[in-house]
Amino acid sequence: MRMAAIDIGTNSIHMIVVQVRPDLSFEVIDREKEMVRLGAGGLDGRALTPEAMHAALQVLSKFRRLAESHKVEEVIAVATSATREAENGGEFLHAVTQETGIRPRVISGTEEARLIHIAAVYGVSVQGDVAVVIDIGGGSVEVSRGAGPAVEQGKSFKLGVIRLTERFVKSDPLEPRDERRLVRHIDGEIGKYLAQIARVGFDRVIGTSGTIMSLGAVASAADGLPPSAGLRNRRFAAKQIRRVRKEVVALDIERRLRLPGLEPRRADLAVAGAILLDELLRRLGAAEITLCDLSLREGLVLDYISRHRKEIAQADRYPDVRRRSVFELAERCNYWPEHSQHVARLAVALFDQTRAIHGLTDREREWLEYAAILHDVGVHISYEGHHKHSYYLIKNGDLRGFEPDEIETIGLVARYHRQATPKRKHDGFGGLRRRTRRTVRTLAAILRLAESLDRSHTQAITNLELHDRGDDDLLQLRTSGDAELELWAAARHSAPFERLTGKPVRLEVGRAPVDAASDAPPTAADAYAEQSHATARLPGQAVRRRRDRRVRQDHAARAAGEVVERRGPSRVRHRMELVRPRQGGDESGQEEKRADPDDVQPAARH
Repeated sequence: MRMAAIDIGTNSIHMIVVQVRPDLSFEVIDREKEMVRLGAGGLDGRALTPEAMHAALQVLSKFRRLAESHKVEEVIAVATSATREAENGGEFLHAVTQETGIRPRVISGTEEARLIHIAAVYGVSVQGDVAVVIDIGGGSVEVSRGAGPAVEQGKSFKLGVIRLTERFVKSDPLEPRDERRLVRHIDGEIGKYLAQIARVGFDRVIGTSGTIMSLGAVASAADGLPPSAGLRNRRFAAKQIRRVRKEVVALDIERRLRLPGLEPRRADLAVAGAILLDELLRRLGAAEITLCDLSLREGLVLDYISRHRKEIAQADRYPDVRRRSVFELAERCNYWPEHSQHVARLAVALFDQTRAIHGLTDREREWLEYAAILHDVGVHISYEGHHKHSYYLIKNGDLRGFEPDEIETIGLVARYHRQATPKRKHDGFGGLRRRTRRTVRTLAAILRLAESLDRSHTQAITNLELHDRGDDDLLQLRTSGDAELELWAAARHSAPFERLTGKPVRLEVGRAPVDAASDAPPTAADAYAEQSHATARLPGQAVRRRRDRRVRQDHAARAAGEVVERRGPSRVRHRMELVRPRQGGDESGQEEKRADPDDVQPAARH
């Protein structure tokens, strides 16, 4: 599956688009970042400025379009220090959702440290080592310690480079007394925490974030390395970072802009960043730092993967997001997979064999299949009225990849698989367009008959064929066992299907002998049958029992006004023609007496 992770930071907004592999690793297939300085002038509880919010919204709109171009199935977005502290942070998040469709959540400083830590460890591969991870952002710095991805200590401190620059960098170049004030502030905020980490010990320090990577690029250029040398997993001695600090602090902004390796857009923030990083390493007693280009956004991806292993496995099983979301909803509701998928096969077979009548397309065929998969999910709430519960769950089940009208149609088709047929007075159905109402009636009629053909939930009907005989339709059913319940249910629920076809439906039920080899091409229904079934020759006593049962069935059918024909006393195959009044079909025994103008009119068949 593909997903996008967005970090709405104080200084920059970052996004990566990744492909998650079956082994639960991931590959970055696109990345973007934009320095918008969302927190400029808006930290320490002050409001985000309109200019900063507007710039952020523009960037996020662009990121959303980029993610959609990659056909991502999940977009995860988090906001950090600037939004977390701003008095209008909630207003900004609401605007993001309204204008871009992205739903970011604010995370705490501790959670931010945890996510950064697991990304850094994943990127540097410190097998079993105890690592300290430092991330310097615009509004805060996160420092964590842990063995592998397990974080034992993790905190966030209000020491970001925008915050420190606005408060302490008052001259250019920086005056020594301002530098001393900045150092004292850093020590007062984080000194005790770093001393505690230093006492318990660690194996290595990993640095992430744009600020640290930019300072690493300056150190790399000072060593004579070309920009193409790369910074990923490169180690720098703490004394190299100290030299970078001295050089950056001594320069004014014009000379910093020309400093090899330094990103020009960070030139004004580099002074505070260099002092902060050097002080952190010094107080930890670290001899070196390893640079890592993975940070919060990659941590979001890794965290999602660890919490959604089952869904990712589903993504490999069902690459199409629509089909996958249908099965995810079905499984969340503890559906009956054998019954639901069998009903879906029967329904699709009936749809294919009545295309000349209803004239619907593959799009509606897909809706029918998904409605069949989900038709019984309402049992998860209660069996009583479960068809209505199914409609509610489908509408509110977070089906991805569907338009709202499609979800409404699928829900209504599932809702009408039993009990009353569609009526204009029903909620949801009455508000549809006339054409959509006809589609719902058609698909619901097919689903109702298909569901009745697995009334026993034993998948006894293995194949079906519908034949136009002029005055009526013959529905030939092949069975693998006793289909008495299926015949009974079909007799009660075929009236809507008969209104669709404009003809009565006759049922013919048979079981093929084991040596019956047919050279005929497979039918559409055969494509949805899981396997062919055969019936072995029965011993004499079993044959007599079966014959006696057929006789009892014949008496019961005649008493109900049905005409029964048998083709020879020695065959297992039999034919049952069901003749019923046209008013039947609703479980309450009542059917609409007046034709609804939305009823599907049968098309002429040639």
